[in-house]
Amino acid sequence: MEKFKVGITGGIGSGKSTVCRLFAQWNVTIIDADAISHELTGPGGKAITAIQSIFGKQAISAECGMNRAYMRKLVFEDAGVRHQLQAIIHPLINQEMAQKTASATGDYVIYDIPLLVESIHKYKDFLNVICVVDCEESEQVLRVQARSGLSVEAVMNIIRAQASREQRLAVATEVIFNGSGVTHEQLQSRAFELHQKWLLLAQKLSVSG
Repeated sequence: MEKFKVGITGGIGSGKSTVCRLFAQWNVTIIDADAISHELTGPGGKAITAIQSIFGKQAISAECGMNRAYMRKLVFEDAGVRHQLQAIIHPLINQEMAQKTASATGDYVIYDIPLLVESIHKYKDFLNVICVVDCEESEQVLRVQARSGLSVEAVMNIIRAQASREQRLAVATEVIFNGSGVTHEQLQSRAFELHQKWLLLAQKLSVSG
């Protein structure tokens, strides 16, 4: 039976993970692309052999996982390196996502995909809905600084490496605004409104399928 599929994305500090946790309480299967990526690049992960082969032993940590600090620096300095790393990891992520989708038991499936917009050509025909968690850039900076201690410059470098706010909104089917002044209650109310909408669409898809 075909499953109703929602992709949720948003820039760093937008609150995307918070939104996904809200949906998880309503019998929705959440598939976290970032968590899958961390597993693939962790000690003994399926991507480690290829990463070492292409980027050398310095790309591997003492624990035999990916040296994240080293690779993060390379990726931000060289777009070519970023594309090489993505070429290793993304096909493996897609395989894992497909397996998790096949065994999903929720009323519908939400894919938490940080780089959805950057890889939109891979997902636009796969997903029924693209939902963007949106907030002001200034709010992103404040939130990331508060949780990580990074400098404004470091946070801005991360933001610039991602799709822009305008690019995300341009592909959005639905938007959840989680910017300055939005309370947790308001965020939950908006999420539940969309949940009810997607539940109906999932039921229609199930009947037609």
